[in-house]
Amino acid sequence: MEEKEVHLVKKVSKELGLTYRELGEKIGYSEANLKRSVSTNQMSKQLEIAIELYLKTIKLEKEIADTHQLKNLINTFLNK
Repeated sequence: MEEKEVHLVKKVSKELGLTYRELGEKIGYSEANLKRSVSTNQMSKQLEIAIELYLKTIKLEKEIADTHQLKNLINTFLNK
């Protein structure tokens, strides 16, 4: 049985624990626009890129936080 692909908006909202409204606020789209995209199973290239860039931003922010944490641990170790 072929598995149906989950709409990107729906998938990302679920993964991040965000409502469509919250996701829309983060990427500059209205809740209505995201709901329409899911209900019609169509997505503009701009929406797809906005979501991809938001996911990359989250990943990079985590990497920065991890780097700062490592830096602080090294500084603590060296200053003992």
